[in-house]
Amino acid sequence: METHEYNTGEITILWKPKVCIHAAVCVKMLPKVYNPKDRPWIKPENATTEELKDQLSKCPSGALSYKLNS
Repeated sequence: METHEYNTGEITILWKPKVCIHAAVCVKMLPKVYNPKDRPWIKPENATTEELKDQLSKCPSGALSYKLNS
C-alpha cells in the first residue's frame, strides 16, 4: 500500500491516502500543519512532536500514523 512519509527529525508522519476517509480531523485540529490545498499538504515542522502525536492518535481511519525516529 502506498505510504507517504513526512519527517521532522524527531517524528515521521505516515500517510496512507487510500485509507483516508476525509473526516478532516487532522485539518480541524492542526490547520497550520494540514492544508489539502498546499503541496506538500502536510507540514509537520509547524507543530511540536507532542501536538502531532496527540492529533495523529485521533485519526478515525488510521490513514495517518507516526513513528518516532531514534
